[in-house]
Amino acid sequence: MIAPGFIDMHSHSDVTLFDDPGGESKAYQGVTTEVTGNCSLSPFPAGKGGPKALQENVALLSVIGHTDWTWNTLDDWAGALESSGISINLAPQLGQAALQVASGAIDDRPVTRDEMREMQRLAAEAMEMGAFSLSTGLSLAPSGYATTDDVVALCKSINHYEGAFYATHARMGNGKHLSSIEEAIEIGQRAEIPVQFSHMAIIDRRVFGEGPAMIDLLVKAREGGLDITYDVYPYTAAGAGVEQLIPLWVQEGTIADFLGRIRDPQLRPRIREEVAAGLGGLEPLWEAWYVGYIHTEANRHFIGKNVEEIAREREIEPAEAVLQLLEEEDGLVPGRVHNRFEGDVRYFVGHDLAMIGSDGLAVAPNGPFGSSLPHPRFYGTYPRILGRYVRDEPVLTLENAIHKMSGFPAQRMSMKDRGLVKKGLVADLVVFDPETVIDNATWEDPHQYPDGIPFVLVNGVPIIDKGKHTGARPGKVLRRGAA
Repeated sequence: MIAPGFIDMHSHSDVTLFDDPGGESKAYQGVTTEVTGNCSLSPFPAGKGGPKALQENVALLSVIGHTDWTWNTLDDWAGALESSGISINLAPQLGQAALQVASGAIDDRPVTRDEMREMQRLAAEAMEMGAFSLSTGLSLAPSGYATTDDVVALCKSINHYEGAFYATHARMGNGKHLSSIEEAIEIGQRAEIPVQFSHMAIIDRRVFGEGPAMIDLLVKAREGGLDITYDVYPYTAAGAGVEQLIPLWVQEGTIADFLGRIRDPQLRPRIREEVAAGLGGLEPLWEAWYVGYIHTEANRHFIGKNVEEIAREREIEPAEAVLQLLEEEDGLVPGRVHNRFEGDVRYFVGHDLAMIGSDGLAVAPNGPFGSSLPHPRFYGTYPRILGRYVRDEPVLTLENAIHKMSGFPAQRMSMKDRGLVKKGLVADLVVFDPETVIDNATWEDPHQYPDGIPFVLVNGVPIIDKGKHTGARPGKVLRRGAA
């Protein structure tokens, strides 16, 4: 089968292509374009604090890599990427957390009028440079300190740009499966801007099976005139660092502030108690939280282990193990958490309002991330849809799956030259065998390429030829209105 190149609607490959310019984990899947800047996290604009401050505060979350940030704007970042050469396209979104860092609004307090004006100015600058949307990460710090009114004000400042929309990692969490969607709808309606709801899922085990109630909210909003859709990935585990077990009040300010509170003997008992109780009053399943990345040699043997195992080895309580890991790893311990139900995944994947996004990074097995244990979605999302959810345990037709992975994202991104196989359009193409295509990445060994995808072209140039990466770097940083 020949299909349009897959457009990964939810990616965090903003800087990993500096380390792994071939984008192998995504290229071998047939992904030709990565939509970056999700969850409020973009590597621009730097603002008054400069690139170093932005990297120190934003890279703590998902925009991780091994390159020192030297750029200030979207144009600077795009120029640095294109001058070094990349194999796949990137479509950048503007992250609201980056705006907060750039304007100095990283504390849990109301933003000042001057800070809001500065964020709106920087947002307009990024949109003028071709950013596709504004994204938030409202269950993460510092994005989560923003009020609904703050987000509406930012969205109103960009809603006049043709094709612009609002992408949200909403205020998700235990007990928030409906309220998170309601807030996203309210923001879209008040700001008069289309909405993309990120990585739709139910992570509260008390309400597994309530997906229809969630999607009904979107359907009713659409009937009322709001253009709202969502993306989803086909796994029952999320990618999550153990820092997401920490209350937002602890994460206020800089990384140094965050670690300072954890180390404060007066605050540590309270923090440990809240971590043990669980956010939203649901006690964590410690055996479900796995460490995927460690940067200190002393702790490297913890890669692939869960928090319960680490606590047992250290003979301490799991909540204390979380705090110790964060102390020792400078506040960053990426990993995964098994917190979803397959029935919900199938429901969300199959609905007409869904498009596919990996929530993963473009990396390579022989690159800087090769010694880590990333989520299998980095390598397997798209062949998993085609092999498992179309062929083996069908919830989608082949045509519907291709639309969710190419045409539908292209529509959301207002890309006029991509998303279809049609004469005159850009030749972002993937060739796959529907009888053999399948993901091979596992929890224990995620750095494995899929089967059944022998050819991938980006901008008319083969990057995968007979199942092998060619080394070609025809990728571009795409811009809204010119993509």
